[in-house]
Amino acid sequence: MTKLVKPKVIIFSDHLLYPSETFIRAQANALSDYEPTFAGTRRVAGLDLREQRVHVINRGNMGGKLQELGFKLFGLAPGLARELNALKPVLLHAHYGPNGLRVLPLASNLHVPIIVTFHGSDATITDLRYQKTRLGFHFYLAKKDKLRTSGAFFLAVSRFIRKKLLEQGFPEERVIVQYTGVDTKRFQPETTERSPMILFVGRFEESKGAEFAIRAAAEVQNQLPLAELILIGDGSLRPELEQLARQSLRLHRFLGFLPPDEVREWLNRASVVCVPSIRRRSGEEEAFGMICAEAQAVAKPVVAFQSGGIPEIVCHSNTGYLVPEGDWRAMARYLVLLLQNDELRQRLGQAGRELVLRQFDLEHCTRQLERTYATVIGANRN
Repeated sequence: MTKLVKPKVIIFSDHLLYPSETFIRAQANALSDYEPTFAGTRRVAGLDLREQRVHVINRGNMGGKLQELGFKLFGLAPGLARELNALKPVLLHAHYGPNGLRVLPLASNLHVPIIVTFHGSDATITDLRYQKTRLGFHFYLAKKDKLRTSGAFFLAVSRFIRKKLLEQGFPEERVIVQYTGVDTKRFQPETTERSPMILFVGRFEESKGAEFAIRAAAEVQNQLPLAELILIGDGSLRPELEQLARQSLRLHRFLGFLPPDEVREWLNRASVVCVPSIRRRSGEEEAFGMICAEAQAVAKPVVAFQSGGIPEIVCHSNTGYLVPEGDWRAMARYLVLLLQNDELRQRLGQAGRELVLRQFDLEHCTRQLERTYATVIGANRN
């Protein structure tokens, strides 16, 4: 019996792949009609890609570093182009706006159409006076019009991000909302909750608002002394967050970055998940809030700031609670309400699970993505 050869799609991201980028790997691995191949400038310590086919420009030697520089300055990557051309790909799917700009020459060399997914900061940061970014992001903002008018298709991970792209002049007919989705077969309700626990998962950077989780948890512990705050993640603000926690909390733990399976286990241990993301002065906002979707997939209610795209996944009084951005006291009141009411937690958690199954299941979302792939590939052939 002849094995069906699937069309190959290049999944491009600059650095392959940081621990927080599980959504890129999960989406690629969920493809059924296409075979994904990862490409980027170099590998980084992060997600295991041993089971995937990976092509990089910089393999760590001096020659590789020079080739990476040439690619980022001029879009030149002859070695990578030869490797990918041999695969006869039908599409290049770049993640993040700056990468979309970088790979325009590569897509032209491969004679394939390009799709670019915008994940958040690449669509929301507009004022670099208040944001430390890589030099490449400065270049992207200066040259963004080249990407806008390139003929590429653009995927927005939420309606909120699509609105941001349209405000920046991206062509309406080429900007499509594409939720990444959650693997609901892996993220299933298997609760191991034994004691009241508030869970925060995210980078320890200003936009994720971990400070507000600590302040809200301190208010909760004034009423419920046994409620513990668990913080999963890492980042530049960790030392000052640990100091704030020592000063204000009775029970807390910082667990650092954890693999996805361990994060899932902690979601099932938690009573409620706290997502206090905020808008920074640079414009950066939460695009969607994947942790909200993962929490609801395991039937845990979410208390979150009403920021960015979070209201697209957290439904107030139905799957969790939304409070005005920065209002940690209101956040604390809803955390106490949920921690004191088992029936309410279960009801909101079940509603959250049903919402994810209905709208944000990874398999369902990826089939939608593949239909977009087919449309773009078909349009390129005409």
